Amino acid sequence: MNTTINRRYNIVGIGELLWDMLPEDRRLGGAPANFAIHARALGANARIVSAVGRDSDGQDILESLTHKQVPTDLILRNSRPTGKVLVHLDASGHPSYTIEQNAAWDFMVLSAEAQQLAGVCDAICFGSLAQRNLPSRLSIHQFLIHTPEHCLRIFDINLRQNYYSKEIIEMSLGAANVLKLNDDELVVLREILELPESEEQALRTMMERYNLRYIALTRGADGSLMMSPEQTVQCAGTPLTVQDTIGAGDSFTAAMALGILNGLPLDIINRNAGHVAAYVCSHAGATPDLPAWLVAEFHRKTTVPIQTMSNPPSPELKKQIV
Repeated sequence: MNTTINRRYNIVGIGELLWDMLPEDRRLGGAPANFAIHARALGANARIVSAVGRDSDGQDILESLTHKQVPTDLILRNSRPTGKVLVHLDASGHPSYTIEQNAAWDFMVLSAEAQQLAGVCDAICFGSLAQRNLPSRLSIHQFLIHTPEHCLRIFDINLRQNYYSKEIIEMSLGAANVLKLNDDELVVLREILELPESEEQALRTMMERYNLRYIALTRGADGSLMMSPEQTVQCAGTPLTVQDTIGAGDSFTAAMALGILNGLPLDIINRNAGHVAAYVCSHAGATPDLPAWLVAEFHRKTTVPIQTMSNPPSPELKKQIV
């Protein structure tokens, strides 16, 4: 298949924007921001709607995004401190988070430009964390209300610490038409929403109850499942050496959004999103620069990776690109 990705889709990540404080250094973070950064790297007209502080940390974020060629005009600055998250990695590279409260992104407001963008948005990604404070929750749902009917409204749930509730989850599912979650989050939702024990039945119940168009379930090393009302497809995991898993789910969501917008078959979308996520897992931090060979492969949809460019695929990842 030689479908070319449409570079003109308007894609938005709305919510938290912060510094992930890793043991060795700090890196850009915040799930919706990671989503937008990866969507931009894959060719979309992607933007971030968020807030940072009027401090040096906020200025550094804006400069880092500019370096990644991500526009910053919809990121407002306020008197709160720029967000930070202390990241703890276990021996397998899986993170846990300690998230500072009352950060700039907790008090996000929509600019007139952001409200205008909502009306021409093709896909938006939002989560539960940025809804822990009322100002940002209202801003997120105000943006969602003004998106067009065709817009993919992706609830990438991202449950963190105790910063979620049944009310936030159900309100978000009601506003979304796509759900992205991982297997740990499904365990939580099964209890909160009183879902069946069977994995597929639980997902089908949510799809029907909330009128969802797609659901994506990531399972770490065990791959991923994607579901539409008509079908369910599964993709095996990619054996590789994991640096850390920060941002891998966000990159999966970005690749998935572009695949859906381009009308690709569900199994192709699932496979290609898994390949992008696998690359992110094999590098440190949430938003490593995606290499030219991976972006070209994502666009070409062929079985032959481009190896004449810099940063060729690792043997582990190369074997999985089929």
